[in-house]
Amino acid sequence: MLKEGQQAPEFELPDNNGDLVKLSDFKGKKNIVLFFYPKDFTGGCTAEACSFRDSYEDFTDAGAEVIGISSDDVISHRKFSAQHKLPFILLSDKGGKIKDLFGVKDDLFGLLMGRVTFVIDKDGKVKKVFDSKTDFSGHSSEALAALR
Repeated sequence: MLKEGQQAPEFELPDNNGDLVKLSDFKGKKNIVLFFYPKDFTGGCTAEACSFRDSYEDFTDAGAEVIGISSDDVISHRKFSAQHKLPFILLSDKGGKIKDLFGVKDDLFGLLMGRVTFVIDKDGKVKKVFDSKTDFSGHSSEALAALR
């Protein structure tokens, strides 16, 4: 897994609207809170996403953009985002290439993407990494603390 101080790898993925988003789109402009999560509409993932939603204004005030990544498709992300009124970007990593680039391990016998959050600074360096399988909502508060 990527470690603090390492450069985050460049990537390009479709968002919940089908538009391509690159990590470099934010370089020099915003810090990024990039959270990998297993699956849309599951209990833990919904709690995590809603935790980021509820703190979204704090993240933008801190000069950061929040981005969630799972292997769900664009349509699932669009429905998940609409149902829970998520104000941030959700990216579809079908096949798990970006998950692998970041070194995120699978959970549940390799069936689901792991749950890891990376705080990436404006220069593209990993500032903080949170890897937790149990505290779904704690990633947002830890990420916010890392930005401050």
